[in-house]
Amino acid sequence: MIETRVLTGAALDAALDPLADLRIAVFRDWPYLYDGDREYERTYLQSYRDSTGAILVGAFDGDRLIGAATGTPLSDHADDFAAAFDGQDYPLDQVFYCAESVLLAEYRGHGIGHRFFDAREDHARRLGLRYCAFCAVQRPADHPLKPAGYRPLDPFWRRRGYTPLPGSVAWFGWKDIDQTAETQHPLQVWIRSL
Repeated sequence: MIETRVLTGAALDAALDPLADLRIAVFRDWPYLYDGDREYERTYLQSYRDSTGAILVGAFDGDRLIGAATGTPLSDHADDFAAAFDGQDYPLDQVFYCAESVLLAEYRGHGIGHRFFDAREDHARRLGLRYCAFCAVQRPADHPLKPAGYRPLDPFWRRRGYTPLPGSVAWFGWKDIDQTAETQHPLQVWIRSL
């Protein structure tokens, strides 16, 4: 039985190194193709230490962290994501940003993704926020590393009430596994009212 736990404060802080390892492992696959390293992860994950509104929902198989989902008020997260809301009619101080959701492949398909979203949305409501949003990386349909039979998560997100926000694309840089340097990647914003 996989247990999910909401972690904040010191418990969240203690889970950040295992989360870094999960991000590196899971995001290496399609569609992120992220060639991650611990130093970058340490810098990136600092925002969760710094935000009093941050949440980490951990999925545990015994004591082993096998999945995690994070979030913070959008005002506490990377400016790259907030910039995607320029010209939109959503007050940034009312948006909760659901950041990563990573789960080892062998644990997928058992409802853990729903538990991740439920916990983050409940947390956002407790913070008094009106919207939840996340970003999904966009890749060309004919990308040479796209696996045969890949099924996007769009139907899952739509069932949860999220829709793409037209004209809202965040740009974020990372090094792909088949590249020698970091490049910028488009990420479509999805949003729902709470």
